[in-house]
Amino acid sequence: MTTAPPAGSSPAAPPHASTSLLAPSPTSSPRPEAPPLPPVRRTPLAVSALLAAALTAYVWSAHHAKPGVLLLLGLALGVALFHARFGFTSAWRQLVAVGNGAGLRAHALLLGATATLFALLIGTGTGLFGAQPAPSAGPIGVGLFVGSALFAVGMQLGGACASGTLFAIGSGQTSIVLTLGGFIAGATLAAWQFDLWKDLPAWEPVVLSDHIGWSGSWAVTIGALLLVVLVTRRVQARRNPPPLGTVPSARGAALRAVRGSWPLAAGALVLAVLGAGVLLVSGGAWGVTSAFSLWGSELVGALGGHPEHWTWWRQPGNAEMLAGPVLADKTSLTDTGIMIGAAVAAAVGGTWALHRGIPWRTAVAAVLGGVLMGIGAYLAGIASGSLSGWLWGAFALAGTWVGLKLRPLFGLGNPKPGDGVC
Repeated sequence: MTTAPPAGSSPAAPPHASTSLLAPSPTSSPRPEAPPLPPVRRTPLAVSALLAAALTAYVWSAHHAKPGVLLLLGLALGVALFHARFGFTSAWRQLVAVGNGAGLRAHALLLGATATLFALLIGTGTGLFGAQPAPSAGPIGVGLFVGSALFAVGMQLGGACASGTLFAIGSGQTSIVLTLGGFIAGATLAAWQFDLWKDLPAWEPVVLSDHIGWSGSWAVTIGALLLVVLVTRRVQARRNPPPLGTVPSARGAALRAVRGSWPLAAGALVLAVLGAGVLLVSGGAWGVTSAFSLWGSELVGALGGHPEHWTWWRQPGNAEMLAGPVLADKTSLTDTGIMIGAAVAAAVGGTWALHRGIPWRTAVAAVLGGVLMGIGAYLAGIASGSLSGWLWGAFALAGTWVGLKLRPLFGLGNPKPGDGVC
């Protein structure tokens, strides 16, 4: 655990990072105790649980087992995301603003565990319902570099990443509904204007397993993630940042597992297993953003437009997605499940609440941030051993720095070295 300097003594120089990966990283003061959880919110729990049961029954009967299992995985993802408060936005902000890398190290654990499970599943061709697991990879070029930076700026303005947007909405954070609306609008705009950016200069996707096999790809990925952990520990030792803030938590391991909050490491491992489950069932990595362009395009069609004529929706595989039922689409199922699962978890934890009185500048930032996040991907590319995923992360880190500079313009704060928590 971390310790504060004794009263009356001069502040000590920040200690050097330990060479042990298991040693705690220093912070300027101990992490505060988590407050106890409030009582269960019975009405939101009843509503969200009934919705989960009814939707699961409908999907299972209308579209059979595979979509039904994907919805169940989405519900479980929502529970895990909320209980661990697991997102990318605050972790990157804490690292860039004050040097606290605890969140990014949890991401490294998530990606390492996911990479291990992906290597086992894809390397052996193991899948359910006839699925053939395959890695995710994208072209490397201008679109990737610009898109990842814009996505990171959008995260910091909108207040949440893609998955964070979904579980925050499930927990009742009404301001994030604006972020989701902007996200859907941005993704739909990107699909509509696909012709403007589809021919930007780019190289072919690079998947490490195509060159060094799955064992080699796994080893390189784990080595790179260990380097990320070491670098963030060194940065944290030099900057001696405030500790992470705490959220209400149950007392005792058994009750905490049900009502929260979970340690970041526990959340990372559960999310890795559930993400591997999505790959096992569907053949593709767990993603979030593709559903947003589908939802927006469906809305355009309902209002009299013709998204089926857009070049994006005439690409191989996309036409079938647009023509098919939304609740048979893999990503739409898991996204919907995340929102409902998070609502159940927040109600059980007693923290579900609608947030009212959103300042206008915060509302503008939420919508703008959502629009900027209309493109991008992070988890699947790195876990699958794709070079595009690592480059996405590098340019998104630069975009995070820009986003932090823009946040004060919208009345949004950033962590500071003198804060009690970050």
